Amino acid sequence: MKRFHVHVGVADIDASIAFYTGLFDAPPSVVKDDYAKWMLEDPRINFAVSLRNGRPQGIEHVGLQVDSAAELAEVQSRLVSAKAPVVNEGAATCCYAKSRKSWIADPDGVVWEAFLTEGSSTIYGDSPDLAALVSASAPASACC
Repeated sequence: MKRFHVHVGVADIDASIAFYTGLFDAPPSVVKDDYAKWMLEDPRINFAVSLRNGRPQGIEHVGLQVDSAAELAEVQSRLVSAKAPVVNEGAATCCYAKSRKSWIADPDGVVWEAFLTEGSSTIYGDSPDLAALVSASAPASACC
């Protein structure tokens, strides 16, 4: 079963943990100095926040988390059929987890991630530079 994913960059991790714990009426399932994650069943979502020193705050990306390699292959085929550049990251360490990932950006530059989590990690890790992916999807007549 797939799970919707939202990752938000925040300026104050403690304030964000307090806010979202109240909003979701549940504590996070993972808490680090720079990261927290709620794995909720109602609604079925993987909601994560991470400290963004010197980087913009707000929604960083959205995605679909899957439970099996077969589901990942299904979602990855949908990315290809969306007719936009896809970054197949493969094995990755990010957000204190080991995963297999692919990335795409919608026509307005909203970044989507498709991933299968395969274990935990003791380090945060990092995401690939997706700037080229976003700029490739941005409308040519963007203004303002």
